[in-house]
Formats: sequence, C-alpha cells, structure tokens
Amino acid sequence: MTDTRPLALITGASSGIGHELARQFALHGYDLVVNAEDERLEAAAQELRETGAQVRAVRADLRTGEGRFRLLDALDGLTVDVAALNAGVGQGGAFVDTDLADDQEVIDLNVTATVRLAKPLLRAMVTRGAGRLAFTSSVASTMPGSFQPVYNASKAFVQSFAQALAEEVKDTGVTVTTFMPGPTDTDFFDRADMADDTRIGTAGKDDPAQVAEQAFEAIVKGEKKAVTGSWKAKAQGLAGKVLPDGVKAAAHRRMAEPGTGDEPGSARRE
Repeated sequence: MTDTRPLALITGASSGIGHELARQFALHGYDLVVNAEDERLEAAAQELRETGAQVRAVRADLRTGEGRFRLLDALDGLTVDVAALNAGVGQGGAFVDTDLADDQEVIDLNVTATVRLAKPLLRAMVTRGAGRLAFTSSVASTMPGSFQPVYNASKAFVQSFAQALAEEVKDTGVTVTTFMPGPTDTDFFDRADMADDTRIGTAGKDDPAQVAEQAFEAIVKGEKKAVTGSWKAKAQGLAGKVLPDGVKAAAHRRMAEPGTGDEPGSARRE
C-alpha cells in the first residue's frame, strides 16, 4: 500500500457487485484490500492491479472466525479509509425444506460477519475522526421474503444496523452508507438455488457495473442509503416503503416460489 493513495477494503470482491465496486475505487485513486473465499479472487485482484492500484488479496471465508481473523490481521497497521462490507449469500426455498446448515450460513455471513467486522473497523475510524463504512443491503430488506425468508431477514438486519450506526457516528467525521440493489446479474441466484426454478431467477437483471457506480457515488458523498441500479430497482425500493407487509410477502412469493420460473410472464435469462 502507498502513503499517497487512500485505501479501500472491499469484501466479496471476486465477482459481481463487489468486484465492480472495487474497480470504481481503483479508478478513482484508491489502493485496495480485496477479500473473497473463492479461487477467483487472485485473478480479480490482478485485473484490478491493471488500473494502477496496489491491491492486496486476502482469501478468507468470512463465515468462520478463522476467516474473519485472517482478514483483520491483513489490515493490521493499515489505515482503512473506506470499508465496504459487501460479502453475502442467499438461500431460496421454503423454510421447512431448506437445510438448517444452509440457513445458518446466511446468518453467519450476512449478519455475524457484518457485525464482527464492523466493530473494529468503525472503532478505528471514529478514533481517527474520519472514514466511510458501507454495507451492501438490498431492496429485499424492505419486504418479507417468502421462499427466501432468512436472506431477506438478514438484509433487514443489515439495513437497520447500518442506519442506527449512521445516527450514532453522525458527529464524528465518519459516515455510514447502505446501498440497496435490486436483482442483479451476478452468481447470487445460482448459489441460492434460484436461477432456473423461480421467476426472479429467470427474469432480467441489473448490470452490476451500474449498481457499483451508483453505490460508489453514494459512499463518497456520505449518503445514509441509496437504492442502486435500474428504474425497476428504484421502483421496488419505493414500493417497499408504502405497501403493507402482507402484500409484499404475497408478491415475493410469486417471484421466489420454486416452480414459478416457467410460468407465463417470466422472462428467461439469455
């Protein structure tokens, strides 16, 4: 890392929104620490180095205590100017049918890792009187997630947690931002076993580069929250504010219930 360029930490940076967000920071003059648990991380880091940024890749599974300690150890002695806690995972299907271990992995990464990493990162920023902490939330945070219940609840936690932190640190020189994408063209739906069997999985998706560009702008401006992506995502975010929970739960069922991918009105991905 250099002394002349600010430093951004991006988790979940091997692909998708995380990789595109890391690219945004690299193109805007930041060095990077990037994290993911999969083998694609080093190739992603090498691509980011082509922007001229110095990039440290830390392969670690943040679902585990060992992985979280590995990442924090890699940050020892560094000043993290921006931390974007983006790593997350989903799980589709009826709650009575999914494996408890898979549900627990959603909690371990989306909730537990978020809290355990945010604590030391935010403490250091507040002590320094400067810094930006960001979280990848989702428009799913605004609606009960029928056939995706643990994931949506985990994102509702992230949203509430981040907004509370933003209020706590508002006079410290530190900002806290959540950005809320809609369905985005990443490997999320494949990993959640929703890609081929649900309407939301087969429908068109937002461009992760567009989501990341809007998220970057919100983070550097210190906005508390932003719905990112297409007009459809922004419309979903608006609907999430005004519709009753029962209506939202029924609508989510029509999008996420297994077997809806081949229903009339679903749009196959190319």
